[in-house]
Amino acid sequence: MTESPFLYMKENSKTVLWNDSADPKELKDALTWGIVGATCNPVIALSALKSDKDHWNGRIKEYAQSHPTATEDEIGWQMVKELSINAAKILEPEFEKYNGRNGRLSIQTDPRNFRNAKLLTDQAVEFSKLAKNIIVKIPVTTEAISAFEEATYQGVSINATVSFSVAQTIAVAEAIERGLKRREAEGLDISQMGPVCTIMVGRVDDWVKVSAEKAGISIDPGVMEWAGVAVFRNAHKIYTERGYRTRLLSAAFRNHMHWSEILGGDSVISPPYTWQVRINKSGIKPNLNSVNEPIDSRILDPMLNQIPEFRKMYDADGLKVEEFTNFGATLRTLRGFLQSVNDLESLVRDVTVPNPDK
Repeated sequence: MTESPFLYMKENSKTVLWNDSADPKELKDALTWGIVGATCNPVIALSALKSDKDHWNGRIKEYAQSHPTATEDEIGWQMVKELSINAAKILEPEFEKYNGRNGRLSIQTDPRNFRNAKLLTDQAVEFSKLAKNIIVKIPVTTEAISAFEEATYQGVSINATVSFSVAQTIAVAEAIERGLKRREAEGLDISQMGPVCTIMVGRVDDWVKVSAEKAGISIDPGVMEWAGVAVFRNAHKIYTERGYRTRLLSAAFRNHMHWSEILGGDSVISPPYTWQVRINKSGIKPNLNSVNEPIDSRILDPMLNQIPEFRKMYDADGLKVEEFTNFGATLRTLRGFLQSVNDLESLVRDVTVPNPDK
């Protein structure tokens, strides 16, 4: 096949491609093979700032000079906002083309607020005003569920993140539906809103493998590569049956099946740029109805029967809302995001308070 696998998907499937990065150079490349939006998180934003050091170090110095009382934390978040605004501008044509359903740039709320629904809501509203085509990420913790409803009601397009289970995706979709219905009841516009719920499929795989290792479970490692795909397919089946207006989004890639095995639905796939390059080179011609196919029982049954943590992620009632925050995969991901906030502050400090010993 000579054309890009992604262009083939775009021309023949309802599933759309976003790019898991806010790096302007990567976005411009990815637009050539069909992306119609972009996601980002604290780790990715930090990498984008580091990848163009000359520019961002200069901006940090300029901002610090013009805002002498700004903390390192405040300067760092200002850089993330500017990065997001620049990236959002690149996606504006797609936003107009899709009337707001695509063409959006994700910016994530401060992960330190993961237990505070009001702070998450307030920051989501603030971030949504940075550009007309912003979508705001909020983590799917126990405490954040009410924020999905309230931010949606206030007109914010939400991208639910730090999500690994069918139960989390259902709680998100129900909360967003409540927010949309409140807007509709008051005659408020929802025509350009484009909420999505991310399943971090690769981190589903990671947690299944960690859980099996910790429990001393012996299972075919190839089976566990399907964990994230299985969770996504089950969530997609439920979303389709219930008619939720939120789309599912696949992110946190570990293998090409996190794209090729979940195609065909009205959903979003957001691989990192490096994975997009790899898949484009592969020439894979995927099954464009893969998301609607049942998982082979030889793959699904061993995980359901032997790995309790997988069943928690797979079953619609596998996790209670009060269990979301302290679920193992959630804690692992939150720790990484929290560390990235510390690293962002350190990056600013190295510019504003350079080490004289180096």
